[in-house]
Amino acid sequence: MTMPNITAAICTYNRYDTLPKAIDSLTRQSLPADQFEVIVVDNSPDHGRSRDISEDFGEIANLKWIIEKTPGLSNARNVATANASAPIIAFVDDDAIASPSWLDKLLGAFSRFGERANMAGGRVDPLWGAPRPEWLADDLLGFLSVVDWGGIARFAGKDEWVAGTNVAFRVEALKAAGGFSTSLGRTGSGHSLLSNDENDVIARMGAKGGRLLYVPEAVVEHLVPADRLTQTWFRRRVAWQATSDYIVDPVRQFNQASSYWNGVMDYYARLPPKYRNPRGLYVHQSDPEMFRMQISALYNFTIALLSGFQGIEVVS
Repeated sequence: MTMPNITAAICTYNRYDTLPKAIDSLTRQSLPADQFEVIVVDNSPDHGRSRDISEDFGEIANLKWIIEKTPGLSNARNVATANASAPIIAFVDDDAIASPSWLDKLLGAFSRFGERANMAGGRVDPLWGAPRPEWLADDLLGFLSVVDWGGIARFAGKDEWVAGTNVAFRVEALKAAGGFSTSLGRTGSGHSLLSNDENDVIARMGAKGGRLLYVPEAVVEHLVPADRLTQTWFRRRVAWQATSDYIVDPVRQFNQASSYWNGVMDYYARLPPKYRNPRGLYVHQSDPEMFRMQISALYNFTIALLSGFQGIEVVS
């Protein structure tokens, strides 16, 4: 049997409503089927149901279905990496749809830029599950994993990042960096929105000399469900982002806590007096700029709280 050139991996947890579309998009790749494999790592708790669902895809010759009992997205990604037969592995979410040329464009970029390019990501377009709210500014779309840096395939710039729903790695380089940290990333039901798992491993691979590619032609469409298009979800998301950032680099965040507090005060200064208290961080904001400031203030407040308000003088 010929070794595939690239592995496409989907890590899933109780998403049997959206998973079939994700898998179907991988059966429609322009890359010949003998040049890639598909691995599904199912973290769902009902293993019997998982086995039954896997039979629906039994006719896909290049698909491997793995039932993984240990929960957690990072662990599932490590399991997919360990089982990959190809030298490159590309991850797509179970609620995303890969464009027909997705794998071909990623492979081409890795080949064109050479061995220093050991990680890559592409454009992520939103599939809106409900109308986009008027209060949702463009600079908050990153919380929904929307990525579009424009241009052509290149080494990513300093401030350019890629999303976990469209990211690929050279397998040996990923393993050499220690894989995905199981102290980061989503686990189970979604009550925790801990993230930064792919950012963390990209940083570790970068510290070993690897370079990140941005490949805008490698496109994935990612579902944005209606329950994420609420201010409540965004406030949860940003608080968990602050927590994730603190876990990754606690020394830096601890030392900068006082500057974060200044950002909270800037937001409070724009609020009516009755909201200059914790309630102000959660009150509905119709104006996009005020909501953006609220989200920023909530991030800053979370960092300050995790630091124990180190170096912060609070005047009563």
